[in-house]
Amino acid sequence: MSNIAEKSYESTPVRKVAFIGLGVMGYPMAGHLARAGHAVTVYNRSTAKAAAWAAEFGGAHKPTPREAAQGADFVFACVGNDDDLRAVTLGADGAFAGMAPGAVFVDHTTASADVARELYGAAKALGLSFIDAPVSGGQAGAQNGALTVMCGGDAAAFESVKPVAMAFSRAFTRMGESGAGQLTKMVNQICIAGLVQGLSEAIAFGQKAGLDMNQVLDVIGKGAAQSWQLDNRGKTMVADKFDFGFAVDWMRKDLGLVLDEAKRNGARLPVTALVDQFYADVQAMGGQRFDTSSLIKRLK
Repeated sequence: MSNIAEKSYESTPVRKVAFIGLGVMGYPMAGHLARAGHAVTVYNRSTAKAAAWAAEFGGAHKPTPREAAQGADFVFACVGNDDDLRAVTLGADGAFAGMAPGAVFVDHTTASADVARELYGAAKALGLSFIDAPVSGGQAGAQNGALTVMCGGDAAAFESVKPVAMAFSRAFTRMGESGAGQLTKMVNQICIAGLVQGLSEAIAFGQKAGLDMNQVLDVIGKGAAQSWQLDNRGKTMVADKFDFGFAVDWMRKDLGLVLDEAKRNGARLPVTALVDQFYADVQAMGGQRFDTSSLIKRLK
């Protein structure tokens, strides 16, 4: 049984693509590219995962990023952090070494704006293009092919890759020059941190007050308090369920990037810094892999 949902794909010319990193996001994203008819070659640090993907979707898998990237028009990646990204792009076995001039590297990792600009420069020196393209929508968005993708980089490279990337996207938007995609993702995570803390306090307050919180959420969800977090996480928070979704460990990594960038640009983020420490409390409670909505556990 495939872990990706059925989707109708826009008709685009078949392209030769590579996908590096087959985690909870990359595996279904690469699957949508294959389902859309593109010739996909994958690389994953664990070869067994790459072999399983190739068996399921009919693509090829290679032992290094360089070999996976050879001959590809577009190389997509979704790995863990800045260092992982450098490891799969640079050096003798990195994707850049296998890519032909004119090819485009599209990075879906949530990473720093600094590493995006660094790799943009390294790619440009080799006649390649680099787009920073972090995503929002979580595991469900990846499986449904409905991710929101925020991109930074050259307009021509962005326009060339967009029709292919729509295989796993609901929206694929250029936000500006190199680094702008990562900065937009930081704005996204700042919004989420504050919203989830507010929702946690509201639900915990309502429970202490003896209200039927599922009914309360139904009512306030029709007014100004409505949000994606309320609609999708409110009732699971009431039910004390957190074994799904975007992990606390990942959110802390993202908020670390946000707070580092804020130190550089002078932005004041008092609530974000506080919520980051609340997530540290959840980690200390053993909730490293809980969904981000688990902030409410601190209040019970």
